[in-house]
Amino acid sequence: MLLYHTGEGIIREPDVHAGRSNADFGPGFYLSPDREFTRRWARREAVVNVYELDLDGLEVLRLQRSLPWVEFILRNRQGHGAAGADVVIGPIANDTLFETMGLITGGFFSPEQMLALLQVGPAYVQAAVRTERAAAQLRWIGAEPVTRLDEELRQREQEAYQQELAEAAARLLGQEDEQAPVS
Repeated sequence: MLLYHTGEGIIREPDVHAGRSNADFGPGFYLSPDREFTRRWARREAVVNVYELDLDGLEVLRLQRSLPWVEFILRNRQGHGAAGADVVIGPIANDTLFETMGLITGGFFSPEQMLALLQVGPAYVQAAVRTERAAAQLRWIGAEPVTRLDEELRQREQEAYQQELAEAAARLLGQEDEQAPVS
C-alpha cells in the first residue's frame, strides 16, 4: 500500500508515539493513500514523504463514514481510545467540528447528528500506523518537495465548506426544534 505524509522535512523512520494521543484513530503516525490530498496540507514549503506499507500479518481496522466510525473517533478524541489494531484506515473527521465548534464537550449534537455533519464535504482517507510492529513494515521510498496550495483556492474551498456545514447544522437544529415538546 502506498502512503504519503506531508511534513517539514524527510521522515525516514516515523515515530508512532510522536503524534497526538487524541487524534481520530488514537496515537500513531498518520498518512494518506491520497497523494493529492497530502499536498493540500502544506501551508508553506513542505515535503511529501512517500512510503510503502506491507499489511501482511498486521491487524487492520477499516472504517467507513458510519455511526461506529463516529463513536470510534469520539472515544479517541476524548482520550479513551482502545488499543488493538496495528493500522486504522478510514475517513478523516473534520477538526473544526471537534475543536473549534466543541461538539464533543458541548453536547450540542448526538452521535447520529455528528455523523450527518461529518458527512459534509469530501471524504478524505487517512491511515494511522499505530504500533511498532506496523512501523517496522513501513518502508520509506522517497520524498517530494511541495509548495503550498494557492491561498485564493484554499479560501474559496473553506468558504464553500463552511456554508454547507452551516446549512447542515441549521437543518439539524431545526429538526430538534420541531421535535421539542410544546409547553
